Amino acid sequence: MEVTPVVDNPVSDLDEVLWQAWKAMDLPEGYRAEIIEGAIEVSPTGRRRHAVLSNRLRRALEAHMQGSGHAPYHDGNVIHRQKAWVPDLFVAPEDLDEIPDEEDLGVDASGVPMVIEAVSPGRHNIERDRVRKRREYARAGIPVYVIVDDFDGDGAVHVLSLPDPKKAAYEEAHRVPYGTEAVIPSGPAKGFTIGEDITRS
Repeated sequence: MEVTPVVDNPVSDLDEVLWQAWKAMDLPEGYRAEIIEGAIEVSPTGRRRHAVLSNRLRRALEAHMQGSGHAPYHDGNVIHRQKAWVPDLFVAPEDLDEIPDEEDLGVDASGVPMVIEAVSPGRHNIERDRVRKRREYARAGIPVYVIVDDFDGDGAVHVLSLPDPKKAAYEEAHRVPYGTEAVIPSGPAKGFTIGEDITRS
């Protein structure tokens, strides 16, 4: 797999302080910590609906990518220049040892072709996935970001692609209301569809 390095600003003093604090954290079971846009955010694991969506997606992705050399993962650290995220799901090589981060705390974002977040209730959670993580994943150059959002009208899937790290934005953005199939445009999950079989209540 050919990985294109992403060039961005060097790590700042704040990044280093947050990185050291994040590494030293000892959270109780059921919580996770992420470094998102200059802050450490601690959140509980998702509710039942969140687990249902994540597991439907994971099982369907496993079947779709069978034999591709890639697989879906959950509950793992994706690392980029002393930033750390725990996506609900991410796609990576079947052998994660191919894409370690420098300190062996997770995987390097440069080897992750897709991340998926299932939005949790609450203004802060919604804004994190729709806005802050969207910018962070684009800065890291992650090719595809999928947001499964129960709270966008009657529900919608957002498929974002073609990241521009300098602008912290995705050039392609498609919003697909629940009841219609959202299609992954590129990468090892290309052609994978997210429809009612996954988003149904």
